[in-house]
Amino acid sequence: MRVIVVGGGVVGTMHAWQAVERGHEVVQIEREVEARGASLRNFGQIWVSGRAGGEELDTALRARELWERIGEQVPGLGFRAIGSLTPVRGAREYAVAEAATARPDAAARGYRLVTADEARAVNPALRGDFEAALWCERDAAVEPRTAQLHLREALRATGRYTFLPGREVREVVGAAAVRDDHGDVHRGDAVVLATGAWLSGLVRELVPDLPVRRVRLQMMQTEPLGEALTTSVADADSFRYYPAYKSAALDALNAEQAQAPIAAAHKMQLLMVQRLDGGLTIGDTHEYEHPFAFDTLEDPYDHLTEVVESFLGRPLPKIKHRWAGVYAQCTDTSRVVHRQQVRDGVWLVTGPGGRGMTCSPAIAETTANELGW
Repeated sequence: MRVIVVGGGVVGTMHAWQAVERGHEVVQIEREVEARGASLRNFGQIWVSGRAGGEELDTALRARELWERIGEQVPGLGFRAIGSLTPVRGAREYAVAEAATARPDAAARGYRLVTADEARAVNPALRGDFEAALWCERDAAVEPRTAQLHLREALRATGRYTFLPGREVREVVGAAAVRDDHGDVHRGDAVVLATGAWLSGLVRELVPDLPVRRVRLQMMQTEPLGEALTTSVADADSFRYYPAYKSAALDALNAEQAQAPIAAAHKMQLLMVQRLDGGLTIGDTHEYEHPFAFDTLEDPYDHLTEVVESFLGRPLPKIKHRWAGVYAQCTDTSRVVHRQQVRDGVWLVTGPGGRGMTCSPAIAETTANELGW
């Protein structure tokens, strides 16, 4: 079988991985010289802890297994089974964390409520003031800026993979066949359009009423911390954002303890993970209304800095990079991904939202199984 994958981000690359792993030939086409979208502009977190139960959690847990397996084959991914800690302060935040550990699927997530001293034993860099923390053992991390490069190197080594950068696919020209902007036609037995947040052009022509929206976020990265941050770190605002934490205790938190005004205005939470070079990737905000602003705002960065320093008990290292990114999210946010056959032999796979990095291996595996690869 010959599979054409359109899109060089993590979702597209994982579809290429699944096809090659099953013995097929793959041509992957990317409109940029390298993927430059949400697949690079993210935390690199394999984030199980906050996922909704049912299909979303099953997908995340399966993806976590696949990431670990692929990480053994491709060491350059920098896969690290580091887990996460969400420090809490006050009775309301503590109650939400405690309710999470009472979920029927808490053991599958690796949830455990730990004291501040126990949290510091796991992550000594957390020297700030907090009373307890929600530990999630199943969370992990990879290096988002280089993951696709290392995956492609491994795919090329099989002799059954070709990467064609700098080509934009413009039209479907037959069963499992597309034409790019160089005029070249690429024919296969299946075409997967994994175009991420690029929802205009060909995608709009194929699916005018696509139930997927674009979301913009701001993030930043620091110089090396100078010590190990041995887990990912979130703050209690993440309880408000992720569906796993829905409970009566969360209702009480929302009713009785408002977010900081800046956090509320920008729909913020703290997520933080350390890169292999020692720097910290920190975010994030959420913007849903189009057209998106073209500039980044300082107030959210100031808020994130304050929260991080309160957990670390020390000044944040110098900020090295600031950026904004855009990802595609199903308008029905309970859906893991939008997967649709749009023409004979052509499937569109998009809209995983902030789950793309986490869930991409399992999303691609499901596509491969459903298409009978």
